[in-house]
Amino acid sequence: MEQEIQLNEHNKQEYPPMHTAEHLLNSQMVKYFHCERSFSAHIEKKKSKCDYHFKTAPSAEDIATVEQAVNDIIQQNINVEEIFYPIDQVPTGINLTRLPEPGIKTVRVIRIGDYDQCACIGLHVTNTAEIGTFRIISFDFNDGVLRIRFKLGK
Repeated sequence: MEQEIQLNEHNKQEYPPMHTAEHLLNSQMVKYFHCERSFSAHIEKKKSKCDYHFKTAPSAEDIATVEQAVNDIIQQNINVEEIFYPIDQVPTGINLTRLPEPGIKTVRVIRIGDYDQCACIGLHVTNTAEIGTFRIISFDFNDGVLRIRFKLGK
């Protein structure tokens, strides 16, 4: 008899294309700036934001490079995988510090090709082709925090 996997309840149902785009933004921020993933995010259908700890403000060209990299990944039509791991078999490099409660036995990991892999309980698209065009609409840097605002188009 197969055991049904139970995950923690999620307190909010993100818009799947935007949430998946946020994963890609995080992966590219880590790649280009060698920073941590966002420490705060607000994901909505119309527009979203991510906050990153940063030492200095990036240039507009740097931000445009990240935006283009995210769109390049989206255009590859990559399948978005949902993988369940026993807590003691989660691949190295996946941050587990945000797990909602101690004693969790199974971790759900979302993998987008070779571009992103992280523990997550939110909703996602099944393929990056469902995301649309990613656009950074603004960014600002204040007191060591870089805030990036973004939206999706067709």
